[in-house]
Amino acid sequence: MQDDTTNICHRRGRPRLRRIINGTSESRCYKPCCCSDDKSEGISLKPEEIELIRLIDLEGFEQEEAAEKLGVSRKTAWRDLHEARRKIADALVNGKEIEMTGCKKAMQGLCPKCLPVDENLD
Repeated sequence: MQDDTTNICHRRGRPRLRRIINGTSESRCYKPCCCSDDKSEGISLKPEEIELIRLIDLEGFEQEEAAEKLGVSRKTAWRDLHEARRKIADALVNGKEIEMTGCKKAMQGLCPKCLPVDENLD
């Protein structure tokens, strides 16, 4: 008989460092207007991916500068940046909703998407 705890998959490699994130936006979810199907799958962006997009693509920082601001290596910043760009391209091309993980509005119960159905009918 096999023990159930032997099938647990632990994360390999170095532990994930905490990122230093300064920029925050009030808007945390984006959905195409022409898609009324709430069942369509969406993508999720991590706060560090959003911050890298902001620093590099919006503010014009070099990858090394952005990595330093986030407190990670240039290689980690490069990998996170390309993953974020891939997710955004997927959402734009395929009409998917973009959600941000760690949304402060949702955590405070202020996100209209997260409210119970009867409260959304104002």
